[in-house]
Amino acid sequence: MGAPDLSPPLADAPLPSAVQERSKLRKHFRRFDILFFLLCTIVGVDTIGAVASNGAEAFTWLIVLAAVFFVPSALLCAELGSAFPDEGGPYIWTSRSFGRLAGAVNNFPYWVTNPVWLGGTLTISAVTAFTTFFNGGKDLGTPAFYAFSLVFIWVGVLAAILSFDVGKWIPILGAWARILLLGFFTATVAGYALEHGLHGFGVHDFSPTYAGFIGLVPVLMFNYVGFELPNSAGEEMTDAQRDVPYAIFRSAALSILLYGLPILGILLVLPTSAITGLGGFLDAIRQVFTIYGGHVAADGTATLSGAGSVLGDLAAVLFILTVLSSGVTWIMGSDRALAVSGYDGAAPRALGAISRRFGTPVRVNLLSGLVATAVLVLAHQLTGGNAAKLFGAVLSLAISTTLVSYIGIFPALPALRRKHPEVPRPYRAPLPRVLATFITVLIVFASVQLLAPGLGSDWFGKNFAPTGWSHAERWTYLLTEALPLAAFILIGVVFWALGAPTRAEAAAATGRTPPTTATTSH
Repeated sequence: MGAPDLSPPLADAPLPSAVQERSKLRKHFRRFDILFFLLCTIVGVDTIGAVASNGAEAFTWLIVLAAVFFVPSALLCAELGSAFPDEGGPYIWTSRSFGRLAGAVNNFPYWVTNPVWLGGTLTISAVTAFTTFFNGGKDLGTPAFYAFSLVFIWVGVLAAILSFDVGKWIPILGAWARILLLGFFTATVAGYALEHGLHGFGVHDFSPTYAGFIGLVPVLMFNYVGFELPNSAGEEMTDAQRDVPYAIFRSAALSILLYGLPILGILLVLPTSAITGLGGFLDAIRQVFTIYGGHVAADGTATLSGAGSVLGDLAAVLFILTVLSSGVTWIMGSDRALAVSGYDGAAPRALGAISRRFGTPVRVNLLSGLVATAVLVLAHQLTGGNAAKLFGAVLSLAISTTLVSYIGIFPALPALRRKHPEVPRPYRAPLPRVLATFITVLIVFASVQLLAPGLGSDWFGKNFAPTGWSHAERWTYLLTEALPLAAFILIGVVFWALGAPTRAEAAAATGRTPPTTATTSH
């Protein structure tokens, strides 16, 4: 029998480093905190325009993916999160199923996606909302752009650093901001329809196509992941066994409504040709809010006035708070997962430090802030300040790295059932092996299509070309997606190698071989 793993219920002899760091954790994570956290994790407004820009069939694929991916992943995560509520959730599940090397390789892309996303897509979305509603639609000058963006990034990092009983208020406010913004927008679309009519669709426009599937599945799956994230703070939960399934199932139902109704509203209000990935949702807000004051010109430009202008400004504030809270929740969760891998021997030990003052992984939080800042500066320089190009480039990278990291998470459930049948399971997912296999195959397919759109049919043909790219640039596009992903996987291997001293510490403490693979000791 191999050396014992680190955290109960998967082990009974924690590493000395784990004992030291886990003693600093604080239990502040309650049932409704988890629910609000999940709403901020899953319901992101930054990609609503990107989905709606694919036309009416986007709504069809949204519903299909909700049934075949979103709900099954909720079922799997409800069992994993309630049966194995260890700090570092997704990292622990993967490493205890397939070994610390697999956990490290899986965990680095899972973590790095989020500072990349915060410094790119989320920041640009917030800047766009500010310029659209508070700066007359004019781009910010370079100094003002960096001032706004850096404040946005580091307010998010500060929220992640603060003790969870303080920092959790950003996710709580962000959840209510989503409900108010998306709910009021949906109601306003109904009012706009009564006053102006709707952009017409025929039934055939909702018909799913293979090209639409290739274009939409990656971004929809990106929107539909995150049920596992609260378990990155599993040992900070007051009652994970009861609260995790409760929060997952309720957040799943709310998320489908909060995504589906606004996307349908945008499709009904704006012609597809007028919907952009970056500003589509903001343009729809500005247009429908003209019923409160303002007008739409013959060229489709919407101008708000009076009450319409006031409500539009309020919607912009809610939008910015919403994208900020998305970044904060993902940074909070993924930073904890990386810190746990640090004191578990799958990353440098220096990253596995929990602050005694705050009970949070401050070193990793600061590293996330620095990475987000570097991404912001680099992407802004490479795109010449073109917000649309910056948004698209970073979003594609974030989606690819996110999806790849789930290849190790979902198969962990059947593996842990086999390795640890004795662990009590307050909730048991039906057909775990079938669901995990199906979801993983879907993720692999979506990841391949993200790297080489249309592969197997008409790679990078006109029906599959990403926005702004031509067929002649398909190899360049492949390299821009594949090289960073390969680098992130390699860094994961390096991190595992740098964790060797921590594994050696465990060997010295137990008198056994350093633990590098999953074991069955309990």
